[in-house]
Amino acid sequence: MKNINKLYRAVLLSVIMFSGSSAFAQETPKEEDFFKIMKVATPEGIILEVGGLVNLPNGDLGISTRRGDVFIVENPTSSRPYFRKFASGLHEILGLAYKDGAFYCAQRGELTKLVDTNIDGKADVYETIYSWPLSGHYHEYSFGPKIAPDGSFFVTGNVAFGSEEWWRGESRVPWRGWAMHITADGKMEPWATGMRSPAGLGFLNNELFYTDNQGDWMGSGALWKVEKGDFMGHPAGLAWSGMPNSPVKLTTEQFNSKIDPRKVKNDKGRYIKPENVVNENFKTLFEMKKEFPELRLPAVWLPYGILGISTSEPITIPKGYFGPFEGQTLVGDQGMSILSRVFMEKVNGEFQGVSFMFRSGFRSGVMRMSWARDSSLFIGETNRGWGSAGEANEGLQRMVWNNKIPFEMKAVRAMPDGFEIEFTLPVDPKSAEDLASYSVESYIYKYHPVYGSPPVNTQNLAIKGVKLSADGLKARIIIDNLRRYYIHTIKLDGIRERDNFYSLVHPIAYYTLNNIPEGAKLSMTEVSTKNSAIVIAQALPVVSGVKKTTVAAPAKQAPQVLAQVEKAPTYNDVKGMLASYTCLSCHNPDRKIVGPAFKEIAKRKYSSEKILQLIHNPQPENWPEFPTPMPPMPQVKKEDGLKIAAYINSLR
Repeated sequence: MKNINKLYRAVLLSVIMFSGSSAFAQETPKEEDFFKIMKVATPEGIILEVGGLVNLPNGDLGISTRRGDVFIVENPTSSRPYFRKFASGLHEILGLAYKDGAFYCAQRGELTKLVDTNIDGKADVYETIYSWPLSGHYHEYSFGPKIAPDGSFFVTGNVAFGSEEWWRGESRVPWRGWAMHITADGKMEPWATGMRSPAGLGFLNNELFYTDNQGDWMGSGALWKVEKGDFMGHPAGLAWSGMPNSPVKLTTEQFNSKIDPRKVKNDKGRYIKPENVVNENFKTLFEMKKEFPELRLPAVWLPYGILGISTSEPITIPKGYFGPFEGQTLVGDQGMSILSRVFMEKVNGEFQGVSFMFRSGFRSGVMRMSWARDSSLFIGETNRGWGSAGEANEGLQRMVWNNKIPFEMKAVRAMPDGFEIEFTLPVDPKSAEDLASYSVESYIYKYHPVYGSPPVNTQNLAIKGVKLSADGLKARIIIDNLRRYYIHTIKLDGIRERDNFYSLVHPIAYYTLNNIPEGAKLSMTEVSTKNSAIVIAQALPVVSGVKKTTVAAPAKQAPQVLAQVEKAPTYNDVKGMLASYTCLSCHNPDRKIVGPAFKEIAKRKYSSEKILQLIHNPQPENWPEFPTPMPPMPQVKKEDGLKIAAYINSLR
């Protein structure tokens, strides 16, 4: 046995030597070591439930709030900014723009122009540019405007929820679930539909994009390119496709004839809430695009519970800002209080790309962003009615880069036979040419009327080879079985930086592969196929000739002893599971975030089996005080779910 232990130690030592001197590596810096979050000082009594942000030509900052106020902040990057109320009495302003000396904002029911004609620092003209109907439902939020290159405006409208079918998004009045194009003189043309909760609008390189939130028909949050006549996937807005000025011709009847909306009633005549069905014959978005050519697929998915739950505004990083990431896109998330980073490319004329975690730790839900003159980024936050991570209900913060380069994946590009990964700093060749440093998995979401979707059709993909560029800044990996339209999770846990042997700040990328590019594939003669995992497996001893022994059954123990043996798992025991299954995105042991605290769940006195059942098929009606329903999580393994349940029940 001593010899076996010596052999194990020798193998482990060889792995360390093969990978580099990791034993002597410094601790890897974290995101907060590069991007500092600073609170903007706010006068006492001002509550900033931020719905809109815009940087003004003179460096001042315009803020709109959900409480109906507009503020101008002078010297916003100083330690003593000055807040001046510019307008008030408006209705839940969830967007703000500035053009030619006037503010423009989207209230619940109209696009409004605010002008200070007498130059006293306050708006004295509140002009309606265009108004749209309201049913009065609380969920009929309106977002925008965003100013197009020609000076016109774009606004989006949230759907309502059903009365009896409280889980189903519906468009009760025109143009809910639509993007509207509005000219400066008040002419409106409906632009695109299929939107559920289109909280983020943005012009990225002069092209219109929007983000949507997970919900019914929306497997997860994502970023879409928007063109006139597009259908984004949620059917509620199709109620108005028959209107004379509608650019979308797909009807509700045509949609329902191709995919089941699951409007089913029980024997008492009440609608039955659609639930996720494990092992069902499901549809996907890309399959339904064959039936509905106007269906627009997401350019980039933002995986649920990992990079978002309530996706908000996309914004381009300007030239010269944030170092290696200039030109890329930052996307906020209201529920998780984070920023994601997105790199997009065009393949076969369509946008696709990769999403990464960028910065977490904001005090409330990230709703809006605006660039300051000093290249810092203002973050406007709110959580009322939606719930978010963080210790506050609202806020205004500023993120500042310290001009140091983090070790990150700068970009991931699709290749005919895999992916090319570009780094911000040169990588250690030994780690980068080791196939064990990489892993890739692909999956997709269901397209169904259920709230959200678990990852389905998950498949681990074999990595056949890697080619490292001479400068150490690019690694091209060959992958078996690339799948078009699937999300490809690329993990680089083993990659190290060349000079300091740091790990990546964020070692996981999520690439949405809408198209596989044509071109030359790598030859196996020009790639590394070294795999330290195989070396370890081959080096491990095979113990033979050991006499099998029969283990006697344990003697009957006192209840107290058994209780000690069957001790409930601790938080540390299940923390890895909670993170990998994204539970921690919505739940905390002690406090409410997006969902209830684990201690509150424990008070319900569910059995472990019942908790497992609710993980696989949640019942949001059990928690009416939480506006964001939990999606089904059938991917949670039974043994893992029961262990998590045992931990929760230990908190009683």
